[in-house]
Amino acid sequence: MMMPKFSVPSDFSLDKQVVLFEGNCLELLATIPDGSVQLVVTSPPYNLGKSYERKDALGKYLQWQDQVIAECIRVLRPEGSICWQVGNYVEAGAVVPLDIMFYPSFANRGLKLRNRIIWYFEHGLHCSRRLSGRHETILWFTKTDKYIFDLNPIRVPQKYPGKKYFKGPKAGQYSCNPLGKNPGDVWAIPNVKNNHVEKTIHPCQFPIELVERLVLSMTQKQDWVLDPFAGVGSALVAALKSGRRAVGSELLHEYCAIAEERINQSITGMLKSRPMHQPIYDPKRAGKALMTRPAEDVTGSMQFQLLESIF
Repeated sequence: MMMPKFSVPSDFSLDKQVVLFEGNCLELLATIPDGSVQLVVTSPPYNLGKSYERKDALGKYLQWQDQVIAECIRVLRPEGSICWQVGNYVEAGAVVPLDIMFYPSFANRGLKLRNRIIWYFEHGLHCSRRLSGRHETILWFTKTDKYIFDLNPIRVPQKYPGKKYFKGPKAGQYSCNPLGKNPGDVWAIPNVKNNHVEKTIHPCQFPIELVERLVLSMTQKQDWVLDPFAGVGSALVAALKSGRRAVGSELLHEYCAIAEERINQSITGMLKSRPMHQPIYDPKRAGKALMTRPAEDVTGSMQFQLLESIF
């Protein structure tokens, strides 16, 4: 039996669970009260002339983005966070790191940078005249020093879970946190390409896991999560999946339609997504021997160990 389709509202009010506005993000932001959003997480257009954006002069683009950032800061709660995920702007073969360009828009308004998170992935466009880009950056800013951050939901498995103290008062006890370790500020998460379970028609789609880590660590149940450039709704479904409320805007009708469908799938539990902490599978290594770092044998000489693939 098919579940009835949920009609996603487009107008914002604090008593709703999810809002998807089709139109300019500044129009949506104007309807959101001051200090009502706990987390802003987005990946704005990079001004590269993709199908969903118009390429402007860099200065004009940054001026427009500064307007959006100012409004996002206005709607942010005092204990809230902003995560601005960006890559590079390229002009005549010269690369401009957008995180550097965006930093003043936040810092000049009193926000503090808590982490510069590197999102690393192995697949993308192959360059011939420079090294291929294989990472993007998430700038995590907070509005005040009293911000929400809970590390435990995003801990990752320990590398050596059986390691124990070998001397001192804790000798024999496990030396690592049983809940897992801090994931650090370099996150290896596959980007959404053709064979990814979350793939839609969007060419630069957020992986849900990337947003989940931010949502789980920087918000609490029923907090509002805002994505002013919602695309096909990955940030919105990540928020709903974690028991938060979600609001976003998107200009293109075809992306809004997909986002609405994914929101409905999330509500009914039918949304396909890559689970958090799932190992990255490399088909080239499947069934083959893997070479690890050199290991010292009993005679003190160095030799390479070959381990059968665990994939």
